[in-house]
Amino acid sequence: MHSPGAPGRVTTRARPYLFGRPALDPPVKPLLGIALKVSSALAFTLMAALIKLVSATYPTGQLVFFRSAFALLPLLAWLAWRGDLVGAIRTHNLRGHVLRSLIGCTGMFAGFVSLTYLPLTDSVAIGYAAPLIVVILAAVVLKETVRAYRWSAVGVGFFGVMVMLWPHLGAPSHGPADAAAIGAAFGVLGACCAAGATIQVRRLTASETTGAIVFYFTILSSLFGLLTIVLGWRMPGAFDLGVFVVIGILGGIGQILLTQSYRYGDASLVAPFEYTTMIWALLIGWFGFGQWPQPVVFTGASIVAGAGIFVLWREHRLGLRRAKDLEVPSQRSA
Repeated sequence: MHSPGAPGRVTTRARPYLFGRPALDPPVKPLLGIALKVSSALAFTLMAALIKLVSATYPTGQLVFFRSAFALLPLLAWLAWRGDLVGAIRTHNLRGHVLRSLIGCTGMFAGFVSLTYLPLTDSVAIGYAAPLIVVILAAVVLKETVRAYRWSAVGVGFFGVMVMLWPHLGAPSHGPADAAAIGAAFGVLGACCAAGATIQVRRLTASETTGAIVFYFTILSSLFGLLTIVLGWRMPGAFDLGVFVVIGILGGIGQILLTQSYRYGDASLVAPFEYTTMIWALLIGWFGFGQWPQPVVFTGASIVAGAGIFVLWREHRLGLRRAKDLEVPSQRSA
């Protein structure tokens, strides 16, 4: 990109530091960013489907361990390939990483339980509440100013969540209705933890690199999952062990693709493609498990997705406004 005021001078867009050093500013390729984001959504949905496949057979803590431990394989390979392994290990806030990992690991546990009791699409759709909860936590914990537009979007989004939950929260009974209510409750807990982890990650970015945040979460989640061995694990057969390996690798690859997607495209453009997980969940749920969601789930998911996209759009607009306000004083001082 050439500056009109200085012919021939190459300028780059400001990018965040990655893995402890200034990232080489990659070319802005929005289509590549979108493709990476969609691929990340596919990887995470496939991972969720495989977890659902074995979740009724193995303890949830055991699944958390294998998902995290085998995710280290692609993650460490990627960091080593980039030459950022040492930077990822270096940390200035170990307590912050422990807190982030406790919240994230709890969310992972809750999400896996939700997958045990709910159809894949229902569990995925309930998770869409997380960005809305982030808005609330940002106002309460980070003291961010949230105005009427975003509060309205949050209210509409939670109405959509209730629409999705309604079929699962009917009159209690001994059997499927109870199971569905349990799955829905754990799905909401997972969304709350995902939002809490997002807030803690925002805090960590003040002193920690992206590589350190991902690395320590994966390591600590493996340890937290391993602690549940005292509650009793099942010895997996060769096939199930292979499934565990694939689950972990898909989780690691999904995280890498997610991180890379934001290097090539603005968050306001890339983030909404997270909702393509519903497309993958529908296809995998139908062909893999013979499950098709009720129409009310489509309705609720559409409401929540629309509210979430509006929140992203509004935050993008506010970010542009803040950047413009910062430019004016600097231009005056020049």
